[in-house]
Amino acid sequence: MSDRKRQRAPQLRAVQTRAAILRAAAEVFDEFGFSGASISKIMKRADVTQGGMYFHFGSKEELAYAVMVGQGDGLEFPEGEDGLQHLVDITLYLAEQLQHNPVLRAGVRLAVEQGEFGLRDDVAYQAWVLEFRQQLRFARAKGELQPDVDDHELAWVLVSSFTGAQLFSQASTGRADLPQRIASLWRYLLPAVATEDTRASLRMTLEPAEPARPAEPAEPEQLV
Repeated sequence: MSDRKRQRAPQLRAVQTRAAILRAAAEVFDEFGFSGASISKIMKRADVTQGGMYFHFGSKEELAYAVMVGQGDGLEFPEGEDGLQHLVDITLYLAEQLQHNPVLRAGVRLAVEQGEFGLRDDVAYQAWVLEFRQQLRFARAKGELQPDVDDHELAWVLVSSFTGAQLFSQASTGRADLPQRIASLWRYLLPAVATEDTRASLRMTLEPAEPARPAEPAEPEQLV
């Protein structure tokens, strides 16, 4: 084995260990909340030693913060042309992901519970404001928004409204009805922000993902 490969192997293991810890932490925080989670539960779920845990994270608070700010990691947003429809699709996609994605669910839960670990930090919310605002800027360029709409203010309103809707849905149905609630939010919001032609063209459901195409059969080998 070359010196370069010897150097890269520990680095790769460290990256894999850190990812395993974050995934396990997300599952535990999602299941038990910050107060009910413990380093020992996370270590057991991640199958790592105490040394491996504390090499990457010095405390439960540090780990919770990493999960909170990384809540969008690994998401694969729906494909489509940038603009208002794409923004609607993103919010509906997030609503579906919140029903089963532990990384997103834990990050959202910790953003709400962060007072329990001594924080008052809006970085996770601001990240979504930036994500939504980007799509609203495309919508503005395409003439989809009414002239008096401020894209930054609307992005803030959307993130705030989505946050409230998901909390209400979690309390009432365990988020089972969250996609329908987000669609309802858009139906009442769109007349105030979108042009009439744009509203007429928008759909409030996600298009089903195209199934993966089967691999082409390999050509038979020729005997020579």
